[in-house]
Amino acid sequence: MEEVFEDGKFSHSTQVGRLEQALADRTGARHVIGVNSGTDALVLLLKACGLRPGDRVLVPAYSFVATASAVVLAGGVPVFADIDPDTYALDAGRVPAAAADGARFVMPVHLFSRMADMASLTALARRHGLTLVEDSAEGIGMRQDGVHAGLHGRGGVLSFFPTKTLGALGDAGAVLTDDPEVAEAVSALRHHGRAGRTLAHFPGISTETGRPGHNSKMDDLQAAVLLAKLTVLDEEIVRRAALAALYDRLLKDVPGVTRRPALTGASDEVFYVYLVETERRDALVAHLEREGIETETYYPVPLHLQPCFAGLGHRPGDFPVAEAAAARALALPLYPDLTDAQARRVCDAVRAFSTGRTPA
Repeated sequence: MEEVFEDGKFSHSTQVGRLEQALADRTGARHVIGVNSGTDALVLLLKACGLRPGDRVLVPAYSFVATASAVVLAGGVPVFADIDPDTYALDAGRVPAAAADGARFVMPVHLFSRMADMASLTALARRHGLTLVEDSAEGIGMRQDGVHAGLHGRGGVLSFFPTKTLGALGDAGAVLTDDPEVAEAVSALRHHGRAGRTLAHFPGISTETGRPGHNSKMDDLQAAVLLAKLTVLDEEIVRRAALAALYDRLLKDVPGVTRRPALTGASDEVFYVYLVETERRDALVAHLEREGIETETYYPVPLHLQPCFAGLGHRPGDFPVAEAAAARALALPLYPDLTDAQARRVCDAVRAFSTGRTPA
């Protein structure tokens, strides 16, 4: 951070370039483009991949609202599909053929701790001639078949929101791609549509601009923080996994509590969130709050029932798996500084509630 102040350039400069290279080295991406948020990363990626006004984009009905709102902000129309009940990810088998045939893009989301089934989704994209991009905002460190999240199609994104596995001290994001044309387009779009050399180069700010763009440059102070935190990311991922394993062991026989994504022994998990599913979710939240334990409800309103998408005409019952997840999913505390003793206290409180040893 001192170097940033000495340099006198506070966004889109040297630290951003260093972070982009460090992330490329870590993920194996040929191109990493730093931007100012994970949401902007999605918008710019869709535009760079050729999304046209009115293009339909297949997305899961269960995700953070930015998944679908980014489609709208890029000029497209979200087309919702249901999720797999075990993984909470977009389920290729639940995408109606008519919906896929009317779409141009498919955008799976990697939620919580595990990637979507990219083999089946890649086959779906190939079968229907869809461009595949990934909302891999939570996916730092996740791999499937040796390929990092975000690199199974034309591109993906990372979010560095402070709560993420790799978090900044504010908003920041990045686009990952192996496609040089996509990388060039995103690089221009993030900086008012200016092509050519722009990183750490501001004297030509008033030169001709090739296309309308955004002001989505990453701040160098955030890049400096992320570079420092990258040095302990592997250690923190291991700690998150250890805490998740402790939760698994202590909660495995608690009645009415199921781990999501389902416990399968998969080796590609990276725990951004530790999620459980329970029928009495809201009552459990209230109980844990009384015990001084904070939780997070992901996501109480599925995307197709959000007010901002009311114009798409969906009703309750359209995507039953997504609606069930929205009613039952709950994230328990999970962060590298959480102690084993604190995790045990959480599990004791969950067990007490679920076995009726405390008022509901």
